[in-house]
Amino acid sequence: MMKPANMNTPGRTIGFSRAAEFVTVTVAGQMLGLPINQVHDVFVVSEMTTVPLALPEIAGLLNLRGRVVTAVSLRRRLGLTDPDSTERRMAVGLEHGGEAYGLLVDEVGEVLKLDPDAMQPNPVHMDSRWVGLSQGVHQLQDKLLIILDVDAVLTFETEREAA
Repeated sequence: MMKPANMNTPGRTIGFSRAAEFVTVTVAGQMLGLPINQVHDVFVVSEMTTVPLALPEIAGLLNLRGRVVTAVSLRRRLGLTDPDSTERRMAVGLEHGGEAYGLLVDEVGEVLKLDPDAMQPNPVHMDSRWVGLSQGVHQLQDKLLIILDVDAVLTFETEREAA
């Protein structure tokens, strides 16, 4: 006769043990999630050098501990205007195609562990620019968390045309 499996058996997956983790950021009052396995750093932006003739989404270049990082405005990628104030600007460090990027956001929040099966499709009336950069949404207690597709956020029109 076989014994029932013990729920505390090492290696057994129960509940949220397979939860996906997301770093939350806020842009224009909307909470967004970035998969934690794609986030390298979170930092305050000090000085930024503008890049002549760059795409509008490219805010400039940053020096992060001796490494040149391309600063991308998430607001501009989402079709929003830049904030009125440029006091404490936050960035999330990511990599894409072997290049380092700093994604400029309004605020960096906490890390959330969410059940991947609870992710829902994007709402039907969501702006098409946002849909193109999103993997789906999680309904939290009092707000909607939009999960960003980092590859889509860091792929620009010129790269899509060249492919």
